[in-house]
Amino acid sequence: MPQVLPPSPEPGSSKTCGIIGLGAIGSGIAKRAEAFGMTVRYHGPRRKDGVGYAFDPDLENCARASDCLVVACPSTPQTRGLVNARILDALGPDGYLVNIARGPIVDEQALIAALRERRIAGAGLDVFWDEPRVPAELAAMEHVVLAPHIGSTTREVREERGRKLLANLRAHFASQPVPTPLT
Repeated sequence: MPQVLPPSPEPGSSKTCGIIGLGAIGSGIAKRAEAFGMTVRYHGPRRKDGVGYAFDPDLENCARASDCLVVACPSTPQTRGLVNARILDALGPDGYLVNIARGPIVDEQALIAALRERRIAGAGLDVFWDEPRVPAELAAMEHVVLAPHIGSTTREVREERGRKLLANLRAHFASQPVPTPLT
């Protein structure tokens, strides 16, 4: 029996995914969001050449235009606290925040307040400000989905970690420098 697919969304009715950081991970998220019929826009320190997505040099504008705002940028002194109360308010009461980057990029207290006061619709969090400690208030909220920082855990990543571990052990027991030391 042929599979019956739902109708395509009406023009202009698709949701918008805003992505903070359009590197390799952000680009992968953009491709997947497009596959679900979402419009994609991004924010970063500069416009990317050859990218067909709308670029927002102002994060507040990006948040305002987004139904879902995904944090996928690196943690740097410049990005610490980047997603603050002003950005969350711009996302609005129908918007969702997803953070798969690093906890300190999002002002966690501002996020808790925005969620508690329903100034945003919800959040999906794979990272937290003070990992592995997750604020009890976030864990108690029904409109928050929490994951234990496993977003990068794929078979390929685990296999590579295993290869590195075995190479380090071989080198250590052969009294040689390990190829991937912990710093």
